Amino acid sequence: MTDDKRVFIAFAVEDRQYRDFLKGQSLNTDSPFEYVDMSAKEPWSDSWKTRCRTRIKGCDGVIALLSSNSLSADGQKWEIKCAKEEDVTLIGVYIHPDDTSYPSEMSGVKKIKWTWEGIADFIDGL
Repeated sequence: MTDDKRVFIAFAVEDRQYRDFLKGQSLNTDSPFEYVDMSAKEPWSDSWKTRCRTRIKGCDGVIALLSSNSLSADGQKWEIKCAKEEDVTLIGVYIHPDDTSYPSEMSGVKKIKWTWEGIADFIDGL
């Protein structure tokens, strides 16, 4: 990875520990990219959506952390839909190897199992 990149993380609030693991993993490897997310303090208000869209548009790519929790995560589903509308490169990452659940918003989007190599390859390709 040679260029500094910004990557937005879309996740179900119940999976926030995996967002933390992903951010921590990047810090441990001294990676030249930063992660951005919009943890919902005012869930899905118009002002939240506006700020979130601005952040997504300012990123090089979006990683959607996928689990069975994603099926009912309205905020995450909105973030995925927004990334598609803004034509920001998107990938799904299954956080559990035996759970391949994903919301319909991820249809037609590449999905991988969680490996640092797979995540790094996505970021390198941005």
